[in-house]
Amino acid sequence: MNLDSSIEPIIAKKGASVYSVSSEQLVFDALTLMAEKQVGALVVMDGDKLCGIFSERDYARRVVLAGRSSREMKIAEIMSVDLITVTRESTVSECMQHMTNRRCRHLPVMDDDKVVGVVSLGDLVNWIMSTQDKAIHELEGYIGGEYPG
Repeated sequence: MNLDSSIEPIIAKKGASVYSVSSEQLVFDALTLMAEKQVGALVVMDGDKLCGIFSERDYARRVVLAGRSSREMKIAEIMSVDLITVTRESTVSECMQHMTNRRCRHLPVMDDDKVVGVVSLGDLVNWIMSTQDKAIHELEGYIGGEYPG
């Protein structure tokens, strides 16, 4: 397993879909989209410009615990704006380090000024598990004599 591999294969496997909301949309509408798409975060776009990210954690901490209503609040009021972004060339290790240092679970993936994906902690863990599984099967095959020696 090489944590210095780029996240390009992860982004390619996920596909080109990037789910987003505008900062003026209601929190309730964003939650509805997140449930429909089965994602834990949405990028917040004003036009073509990335201006934040909205996650389940933002909702839990800034709406529910504050006793506010998601049907009355706009995304702009609670989105995370101090973002770290990565590129397709960023490594799995770099992404995990950013997530650990910033205590976040989602990183927008940029190509110049365009959002081309979002990588989640779950994506990285799944990639690590699949590469470990592949390495184990190769070692088992080698030990079992399936590879010429």
